Amino acid sequence: QVQLVESGGGLAQAGGSLRLSCAASGRIFRINDMGWYRQAPGKPRELVATITSSDSTNYADSVKGRFTISRDNAKNTVYLQMNSLKPEDTAVYTCNANVRYSYYSGSMDYWGQGTQVTVSA
Repeated sequence: QVQLVESGGGLAQAGGSLRLSCAASGRIFRINDMGWYRQAPGKPRELVATITSSDSTNYADSVKGRFTISRDNAKNTVYLQMNSLKPEDTAVYTCNANVRYSYYSGSMDYWGQGTQVTVSA
């Protein structure tokens, strides 16, 4: 079993910054892609950013140039640096990791519990 624990959410003013962290623990052989998703009230969940094990990144158009995803493989942790925050960034942010638990196994997706980010105008 793998657990993902997020931290770093909270309240920020428009134009401000927050940094989210998500640490994976448990039975982990290798983590493939990691990512951040968000869901605002009344809206479907959307992809924010993903990062591969070789550090290739992908961003939603709405956050390009403002958010930066990174990872520390030694710590099994993914980060999301959010700058120039806007009120429309308000959402619950959830991390995702695609994890192999042994050399012989396939991989599975795991999700964190989510952390609230609120941006005031």
